[in-house]
Amino acid sequence: MKTIFVIGSANTDMVIKMDRLPKPGETILGGSFLMNAGGKGANQAVAASRMGGNVTFIAKIGNDIFGKQTTANLKNENIKTDFVFVDEESSSGTALIMVNSEGENCIAVAPGANAKLSPTDIDMVSSLDTADVILIQLEIPMQTIVTIAQRAKQLGKRVILNPAPAQFLPDKLFANLFLITPNETEASLMTGVKVIDEDSAAKAATFFLAKGVENVIITMGKEGAYFQNKYSKMKIAAPVVKAVDTTAAGDTFSGSIAVALTENMEWESAIKFAIQAASISVTRMGAQSSIPYRKDIQTMEN
Repeated sequence: MKTIFVIGSANTDMVIKMDRLPKPGETILGGSFLMNAGGKGANQAVAASRMGGNVTFIAKIGNDIFGKQTTANLKNENIKTDFVFVDEESSSGTALIMVNSEGENCIAVAPGANAKLSPTDIDMVSSLDTADVILIQLEIPMQTIVTIAQRAKQLGKRVILNPAPAQFLPDKLFANLFLITPNETEASLMTGVKVIDEDSAAKAATFFLAKGVENVIITMGKEGAYFQNKYSKMKIAAPVVKAVDTTAAGDTFSGSIAVALTENMEWESAIKFAIQAASISVTRMGAQSSIPYRKDIQTMEN
């Protein structure tokens, strides 16, 4: 089975669900609390594993209860953790999340050990050359991300970047990417094109292609996703669902698209597959707790 290496963050998410999000300085009583495993890297690793992928996760955690729980959770998800490094001086990453009754959220993240994952750590991953797909995000240091992409490209590997949370990307990174998967907000911030429909998504995608990215998928929430490369372009619709929490939708999409690529699906089928997985995730609360299994996709199709 082809291998997916997911390299990125691991956090513990503390979530409060409430009717509405508080204004600055305001306290709202009456919310419900839950705590679960999160972090964009770990979320995407879990999504890929639940979709049937053969997943190895590379990350850095603290030597604390949250870090130990993270490793245990990953192993329970059938994810290889040989390269989950422990930083003795940093705490594990944590995220505070507030979610309103419409499923919209706001998130504050304390990166902790995630910010210490270094290019030197990546050099220690001797089996990186066995990967078929390498999936990364932006919750680890940029220099580490650039190093990963450059090394992977040299090894002839397909690199997927989910550029979240959105930030400036150096030009030298783009040319090493097989696929980039921003949402509308991230694409708008990075390209300067306000993505609101298919036409504007096409303009934003053209920006990424001109920078050297081979393939672009812009996820558009309930509107589905837009795909473009130098050969084709298409808009894929999403099924209509009742969203209760969108926290890990993008992560579910990215992990699922990585699996689809290792299974050699055509782009249209791969994107439909990933959209179905993400659509299920928004109907559930939490980050990793909301991510579906492959059998859920099959049930949805039937």
